[in-house]
Amino acid sequence: MDLGPSSPADAAYLGPLMPEYPWVLPIPDARVVAPEGDPADVAETRESIRLAFIAALQQLPPRQRAVLILREVVRWPAADVAELLDTSVASVNSALQRARATMATRADDAASPAPVVQEAERALLAKYVDAFERYDISTLVTLLRDDAVQSMPPFAMWLRGPEDIGRWMLGPGEGCRGSRVLTTVANGCPAFGQYRIDPEGGHAPWGLHVLDISDGRVATITVFIEPALFPAFGLPTHLDP
Repeated sequence: MDLGPSSPADAAYLGPLMPEYPWVLPIPDARVVAPEGDPADVAETRESIRLAFIAALQQLPPRQRAVLILREVVRWPAADVAELLDTSVASVNSALQRARATMATRADDAASPAPVVQEAERALLAKYVDAFERYDISTLVTLLRDDAVQSMPPFAMWLRGPEDIGRWMLGPGEGCRGSRVLTTVANGCPAFGQYRIDPEGGHAPWGLHVLDISDGRVATITVFIEPALFPAFGLPTHLDP
């Protein structure tokens, strides 16, 4: 999907809600990764999921995106994918080959030894979550790459760079101050559910943040503003005071 140019950190640029089809929703790791499997296989599967979603969200046209997710992540047979998409098995296989070629162009940059990446991700996520809950944006933006991107499906608007992301959080995103978060894993990436202050007490679910980490910093923040996703990730539907 071509997101077009980035936007200023101004709510006026949010625009209307986009239809659902351009967005690939996050998937819980538990649905595609066997927790009792060999640790090396689990790490490899998570990396495959992460790369698949990176490619799907940023690089692929809609048909290739759908085929990649259904074949590589959900593990549907080619015949079932062809039936769903009203096309032929040959067309599905061709789309998958093209999608894999696009995904491969990202693999060299994204792949690292699994144990090191996992440990680094845990440490970085802990710092990110701590800064977010304290709403210490000056610290949070130091955890971002210089070319970091933040998007907020289903809005088409997206931001690039720590300066604009920080400006957004201290401006239109100020409503996130006082949030609580619970960590999870989505799309093979570290993630957390964000709960905003509920006027009636406690905290209510608001958005699922999925982070892509590269070179020890956060490269992409995708905030899926869809509270209905929370139960699928084992996240509670409300946090008491």
